[in-house]
Amino acid sequence: MKNKPLIIIIFPLMMILGISGCKVFDVPSKQENKTTPESYPYPAEQKTSRTEQINWHSYFDDPNLVALIDSALLNNQELNIVQQELAINSNEVRARKGEYLPFVSFMGGAGIEKVGRFTRNGAVEENLELKPGKAFPEPVPDFMLGTIASWELDVWKKLRNSKKSALSKYLASVEGKNFMVTNLVAEIANAYYELMALDNILETIQSNISIQTTVYEVLKQQKEAAKVTQLAVNRFEAQVLNTKNLQFEVLQKIIETENRINLLVGRFPESIPRSSKEFKEIEIESIYSGIPSDLLTNRPDIRQAELELVASKLDVSIAKANFYPSFTIKAGIGFQSFNPSFLLNPESMLYSFAGDLAAPLINRNAIKATYYSANARQMQAVFNYERSILNAYLDVLNQLGKVDNYNKSYESKSKEVAILVKSIDISNSLFNSARADYMEILLTQREALESNMELLEIKLKQLSAKVSIYRALGGGWTSQQL
Repeated sequence: MKNKPLIIIIFPLMMILGISGCKVFDVPSKQENKTTPESYPYPAEQKTSRTEQINWHSYFDDPNLVALIDSALLNNQELNIVQQELAINSNEVRARKGEYLPFVSFMGGAGIEKVGRFTRNGAVEENLELKPGKAFPEPVPDFMLGTIASWELDVWKKLRNSKKSALSKYLASVEGKNFMVTNLVAEIANAYYELMALDNILETIQSNISIQTTVYEVLKQQKEAAKVTQLAVNRFEAQVLNTKNLQFEVLQKIIETENRINLLVGRFPESIPRSSKEFKEIEIESIYSGIPSDLLTNRPDIRQAELELVASKLDVSIAKANFYPSFTIKAGIGFQSFNPSFLLNPESMLYSFAGDLAAPLINRNAIKATYYSANARQMQAVFNYERSILNAYLDVLNQLGKVDNYNKSYESKSKEVAILVKSIDISNSLFNSARADYMEILLTQREALESNMELLEIKLKQLSAKVSIYRALGGGWTSQQL
């Protein structure tokens, strides 16, 4: 009964500690909005879309392009760096998983100690003997062998939520890698089509140089026959030189585009095989856009934002649990003796068992700050998730508009080019029969060249829209393609 006053004091203190530790301050929260429009306003087949399952081997049917994409997925340095980041995040999940399991350690040690004679231990050693006539050794050695264990009881699910949060962050990083794969596929495809367009532009320029040179030679002959002035010869010569100058700019762009593709593929510069002669014949297939809600599952960036939101909510629960009392169990068993020969003796056995309760009582500013910060990050995650949905919807909308408008533009511009190509032949015939002057030829050829180059640029924009709609709908990242 002599311990009763001590219990009367300790029990109320523990109650005060527990109650004060459980006091949590409420902060504003926000629920994410997942609603999307029912359909896209632009014309496209909007049946259920599974673009993430469309293999680029079938979507991009050019074998040279497919080979570049396959090579990039193996050798691209940025993608390989991200793969190592995934390994790091996976180890973080493993570390969090181990935190809510008991920790057991093996211990062993040896030492020697000399205590003062006029201390408590020294006085005990002076008065005690092992056997009659045999005292403790001086100084006293110390040998120990045993195990100790500690286990924090996860009453408030803080440790389990920590593991779930780490797992969500890991899965979010996986989706980040998937989004990077999607963008890498799109970037290589766009660069490849750009290279094909540059080849065709260069061919168009060189073809016009040949035509203009022929006319220029005729003009020189007519100048000698006094049929035209030197002004006509000079202006046409300047036009030929201007057209020749264009090809050097295009050649430089070809070099830079090839090197950009080689960088994406992860190799030193080499020639990029391509089927440039088939550039104008590449067809734009029908687009299956699906419905906007498909983006929530198809787009890796939306899935990444969603998983980051899940992790942020768990982080709030973890921060909130810091206000509550923590319970820890500690235990140990082993042998300790001043003589190695006595170490494994049953009388040398020692053991311990204890339970701890701890809760923040005074000066909880650090815990409050962590809690408020976790809530603020959770709000950020909500806004980021909603922004990713809006951005994905507008991205698809933009690309559908491009596909529709560039298809119409290409059709219209093709007719214009066909008319101007015929006009070149007509103007040459009229000029040879002295029914047209050099200015008409000059302007006709210049317009034909510009229109041809514009047609190739529109075709490139068409193909870029084809690539971008594939990326915008979330295609190109599934594991069976990697």
